Amino acid sequence: MAHGPEGHVLHWARLYDLGTALTGRRLRPIQRRLLERAAIVPGESVLDVGCGPGRLTLEAARVAGPSARIVGIDPSPEMIALAKRKSEQQHSTATFEVAPMQAIPAADGSFDVALACLVLHHVPPELLGRGLAEVRRVLKPDGRFVAVDFGASAKHGLAHYLAVLGRRRGFANADHLRSLLEAAGFEGARAERVPPAHCLLWGRKPRG
Repeated sequence: MAHGPEGHVLHWARLYDLGTALTGRRLRPIQRRLLERAAIVPGESVLDVGCGPGRLTLEAARVAGPSARIVGIDPSPEMIALAKRKSEQQHSTATFEVAPMQAIPAADGSFDVALACLVLHHVPPELLGRGLAEVRRVLKPDGRFVAVDFGASAKHGLAHYLAVLGRRRGFANADHLRSLLEAAGFEGARAERVPPAHCLLWGRKPRG
């Protein structure tokens, strides 16, 4: 992991992918909750922010159908390379680009839905507000942003490891993230507990 202008960038893509595969029993229900809340309709355009090896992006592409535009972005070239290989192997229509949350390579109003799964805690506080504003920019009016992250503070080191294992409880981080969504201009910002240790966040870009 490196800490650059984009935040904490994970470079060990294969090891990360193996880790998420081994923890699939914990991760799959979380991603399922995220997709249920996102309520993607076939044909909708979807952005996956901090897509990593692309598991969620590929599932969103399956839900949205072959005519939809599905894009995953991540600041790690290694993650994007692995995600592209997975997409080719699965004959998916999803595409992937190297980009941080703070500089999304898309025009204003490009997407119906934006997703972020266990990404926001990797973005330093001084960059997160800018990243959320950028997500809002690329959403269409009434477009929705749905994210899953840790409910309690998930700092790096032991605290982060405990959060991953579901041993670090609380809701302070969820409340903080919800307030950041509101500050970035999202309407109806909400945070919901996802036991044992996560939270589901969502909001919409105003229509006008």
